[in-house]
Amino acid sequence: MEWHSASAFFDMGGYGLYVWGSYAVTALLMAAEPWLAARRQRQALERACEAPDSDLPA
Repeated sequence: MEWHSASAFFDMGGYGLYVWGSYAVTALLMAAEPWLAARRQRQALERACEAPDSDLPA
């Protein structure tokens, strides 16, 4: 495709809102995933440390 101006590029033939919105949502989810994974790991470790040791074999 050929665009003659920056505004034509960002407009994407009238579909710019959908195209750039999709990129924004994808970037947001890709940024959130490592944070959420680290949070889940930290919570799992905290639960493991709080668990009673009586479950372990002697």
